[in-house]
Amino acid sequence: MKRRYHLLVLFLVLMIFFIINTANVFCLQSQMSDVLKGDPRNNGVEVSVYYGNYIDPSILIYDLKSISKTNSMSDIFRVFLQFSEKVQSKKFDVVELAFRGKTKFKIKGDYFQALGEEYSWQNPVYTMRTFPENLMNLDGSMAYPKWTGGLIGVTGKQISDFNNFHKKWYLEDIAKEWITK
Repeated sequence: MKRRYHLLVLFLVLMIFFIINTANVFCLQSQMSDVLKGDPRNNGVEVSVYYGNYIDPSILIYDLKSISKTNSMSDIFRVFLQFSEKVQSKKFDVVELAFRGKTKFKIKGDYFQALGEEYSWQNPVYTMRTFPENLMNLDGSMAYPKWTGGLIGVTGKQISDFNNFHKKWYLEDIAKEWITK
């Protein structure tokens, strides 16, 4: 009797795991796969997307897993924007940007949804320049300032912040890996 109880509990735990995994794949990862396959410029980029703790649909984890040596920062950012467009109808409170399972930054879900809504018509350079000022550190503080002043000076600072964001998100880790190979 006790053995049957343990088998039943094990079966239920496995079923719950299976249902959670299926929900993440069906709701999110399949759409990411469509994005990655839908644009040949996305070759070499690998991303996993899933709900917070795999069960919290108010949190989206955007987890960059790997890139090839031929992928640029623009490629990585374009995949992110294409995915935001693909899931623009979904509501998230927060989107966490992770690299290989470690969250590095987060953005508000409303901003992520706006990126998706604007992707088809917004100037990508504008999006690139203003993206860092919407990034938050893990403690909720703003990761980069919102610059004011003359156009040339502000643009230079924004592009510098955009490059720094990519460096902190994944490039430092990848550089260490590629150097040791």
